[in-house]
Amino acid sequence: MDEIEPSGRQVTFNGPLEAGIRAVALLGAAYPKAFDLQRLTALDYLLVRTNDLDGGPESLHPPTPLRSPDAEVRRRIVHQGLVLMMSRDLIDQEAQEGGLMYVAGENAAAFLDALQSSYLLKLKDRANWLIGHFSGYTDTEFNAIIRQYFDDWMIEFQEFERSIGTL
Repeated sequence: MDEIEPSGRQVTFNGPLEAGIRAVALLGAAYPKAFDLQRLTALDYLLVRTNDLDGGPESLHPPTPLRSPDAEVRRRIVHQGLVLMMSRDLIDQEAQEGGLMYVAGENAAAFLDALQSSYLLKLKDRANWLIGHFSGYTDTEFNAIIRQYFDDWMIEFQEFERSIGTL
């Protein structure tokens, strides 16, 4: 049987499986803390773009000219990833006073320990950094930061539209 040799190029992934793995990494780093879908969607975006944050490590995904997170698309993919990971006991869903929350599941720690590729080791490292970075922030403070990012992304998007003549 022929061996498959890696191409050496870095590929970024943004489907439900990859979003689910990122969610497990984030929730594993935050355990026993639980997050709602909105917070996980924002953290998912920031996890691959940690360099956007003050003092953040190098981003996992390369910069793009237009970084708008397309929140509804990302939210749907993150939700699909959560459902996939819940089916493997990697994430648990809990009904709490504030709504549905997600927490690392029974198999999350073993799963995360098994991830050993260069990319996934960096992903776990960034997840630990990101959770630590925001550990002292209240929900209000975190939401204010995310609002500022969305404001910046909207300005960036409008500048892009002007540059291609659609505005």
